[in-house]
Amino acid sequence: MPSDDLGAPTGPDVDRAKSLGEVGERAVIAMLTGAATGDRELPGGGDIVIGSGDDAAVFDVGPTVISTDTAVQDRHFRLDWSTPQQIGARTVVQSAADITAMGGRTVGVVVALACPPRTTVGWLADLNGGIVAATHRLGARVLGGDLVAADEVMVSITSVGALDGRTPVTLSGARPGDVLAVSGPLGTAAAGFAVLSRSGSPPMARWQRERDPRAEVVSAFLLPEPDARQGVVAARAGAHAMTDISDGLVEELLTIANSSDVALAVTGAAVPRRAAVDDVARLLGADARTWALTGGEDHELLVAIESDAVPPGWTVIGAVEAGPAHVTIDGRDISGLSGWRAFAE
Repeated sequence: MPSDDLGAPTGPDVDRAKSLGEVGERAVIAMLTGAATGDRELPGGGDIVIGSGDDAAVFDVGPTVISTDTAVQDRHFRLDWSTPQQIGARTVVQSAADITAMGGRTVGVVVALACPPRTTVGWLADLNGGIVAATHRLGARVLGGDLVAADEVMVSITSVGALDGRTPVTLSGARPGDVLAVSGPLGTAAAGFAVLSRSGSPPMARWQRERDPRAEVVSAFLLPEPDARQGVVAARAGAHAMTDISDGLVEELLTIANSSDVALAVTGAAVPRRAAVDDVARLLGADARTWALTGGEDHELLVAIESDAVPPGWTVIGAVEAGPAHVTIDGRDISGLSGWRAFAE
């Protein structure tokens, strides 16, 4: 599995086997706060004037970018599929991706956790360990948060970012004559979700030993690892519009087309995929192209940018044309294709 360095720092000693109800809120909060004591040693730590441990955080980064992402048990994650470390880290990645998509640098995160009183201290410590480790990998700090009782687990991460003097890259700036480019391969998380949906809790250790492609795509679904630096790279290169691919490429294309009032023409064969996605599609009798076009949660970036400014390593997948707002793939309207929709039954 990726990110084996996801730790479970616990701060003050608390019996991991006890429930939150047995230990009490004050002890748990002290534990969670203590887990982030190394934050002051992080690069960029000077952005934070007051971090975790006070009534509120204080930061000084000039114009800021703020985004919130919430993950709900059995809607966005399953306890029998994911470790608590993965759940915590994944929610950080999802929230910070929106900062990245504006061309920002994540400075810190604020965490709101809801969980049943029967939840063990150890499970919560591991969840917090994933949050802290993922935040630190961004060069950011955990700024504090809230802990409440609920009937199910919910993790909400608010990310705070800095633009460092750059103009934010919005959804509405795409111009006719631009090209469309993506920062990395798509469809990997969708392939992983398909594997889990069919097999439940898979034999990951065996698949890893045997170099089974299912291990690669499942890992990418449980904890996507996009390069958070690429948003700043694209902003510096002069990107006119940008978004992260969280709900599927077709949904993000529609969003940019409608926001910018332009037509987007995509070449399906140009959309990059990992070899493992095609291998798993053959194993499952599925369509890898559909995963790449409609599968979300890879959190790669989509930009509209001048053709001679495309950053190294990015892949051109189409072009921006004069409106009205419209999206085609290989010359055909994308009606019938859709990505993630939050309120779909």
